[in-house]
Amino acid sequence: MKILVVDDETLIRDVVREYLQLDGFSVEEARDGDEALDKFQQEQFDLVIMDIMMPKKDGFQTLKEMKQIKDIPVLMLSARGEEFDKLIGFDLGIDDYVTKPFSPKELVARVKAITKRRDANPKRLVFGGLEVDDVAHEVKIDGKLINLTPKEYDLLKYFVSNNHIALSREQLLTNIWGYDFYGDDRTVDTHVKTLRHQLGSYGSCIKTIRKVGYKFEY
Repeated sequence: MKILVVDDETLIRDVVREYLQLDGFSVEEARDGDEALDKFQQEQFDLVIMDIMMPKKDGFQTLKEMKQIKDIPVLMLSARGEEFDKLIGFDLGIDDYVTKPFSPKELVARVKAITKRRDANPKRLVFGGLEVDDVAHEVKIDGKLINLTPKEYDLLKYFVSNNHIALSREQLLTNIWGYDFYGDDRTVDTHVKTLRHQLGSYGSCIKTIRKVGYKFEY
């Protein structure tokens, strides 16, 4: 498995590379967003670990441009631990957010968790005319492409991957927004409401389970 580590601090890159390599990962490095995008276009990576505050181009902008090229797991690594920054990251489609200073061993554990989670999910799920294609990162209804936000897409994918399973709001917050996200039930309810609207007739497949949460049922 090949990982791209993007950070303007040499010491951080060295530590992350060392611990990842000890666990058998192949590692490439980039010092800023421009260098990261150059390498991303030239080589195939399985995961990106990226800082937010970097010269030339910050991590958020770099992530947006990467996602236009290929959907890839991303772990954001930053000294900025504000909830606002985490929300931006998760809305852009990151898989995890680690705040500096960090434990290198925990970082490796989170990388493994991301890859395990991705590998466990089927790449294409079809329910009648509703198709969720995780390779293309697309959702189609009766062959027509539906434009979802990154968070709406993640929420739908989690629902369909757990068809007929009741999911609590806490589970959804943990698995979609991140286990250290301190949102409330309204965050989930609002996104479910907009997702139902986007799905049209398939929105009714997302059932409300009173005093529990939601369940996708087809």
